[in-house]
Amino acid sequence: MEKQLFDYTLVPSGLLLMLAYHLWLFHRIVKHPTKTVIGINAINRRFWVSAMMEDTSKNGVLAVQTFRNNIMASTVLASTAIMLSSLIALLMTSRSGDRSMWLVFGDRSELFFSIKFFLILVCFLVAFLLNVQSIRYYSHASILINVPFKKISTNVHDQQRTAQYVARTVNRGSYFWSLGLRAFYFSFPLFLWIFGPIPMFLCCFLLVFMLYFLDVTFEYGCPVGVSDDDDEDDHNNDEELGC
Repeated sequence: MEKQLFDYTLVPSGLLLMLAYHLWLFHRIVKHPTKTVIGINAINRRFWVSAMMEDTSKNGVLAVQTFRNNIMASTVLASTAIMLSSLIALLMTSRSGDRSMWLVFGDRSELFFSIKFFLILVCFLVAFLLNVQSIRYYSHASILINVPFKKISTNVHDQQRTAQYVARTVNRGSYFWSLGLRAFYFSFPLFLWIFGPIPMFLCCFLLVFMLYFLDVTFEYGCPVGVSDDDDEDDHNNDEELGC
């Protein structure tokens, strides 16, 4: 019973730590985008899309090649996620071996092992779906970015709306890719939970510590003239996801 208490206390504490960090990061992205890597990248992607669409005859090939590279990265992650999901499903259905002999400091009941494997399976399935959505948006953007909008309409407002729509599509593809990568990160604590709640909690703490330095930036990495207040409306239009 004493070992089960660790599962009932440390595991929720680790999950709450991860949840609290990502809620704080989401607030940071929405309110202070220029102080996060995700926000700065989103700003610069919009400028990149505008630059690519200025002359589609010259920049079209470069833009499509860039999207192709992004699609390949998402495809690798999606393939890895579905492969690992199949492996976890195989482990769940396999009853061979005595799991009571595993080096586990915590609850060793069959129910807990099933819950652990099920959560890992769900984690990789979510990663697969997010990366598929990323591929979807990048595929749409590879076509939209070559639309000769200046020849279709001479209205400046319509041209800006077209470029903004393409930029939102590109940003959404990047957000889904980032979320899919987060799902892979989240699988590490779940894997270590198999060996007990203490490794799982320590992994959550170290993961949050690592992600903080990957997500937060103290350098101004966007073009001159862009501030948090100016960009807040653009981020609302982009419907940013907290990744």
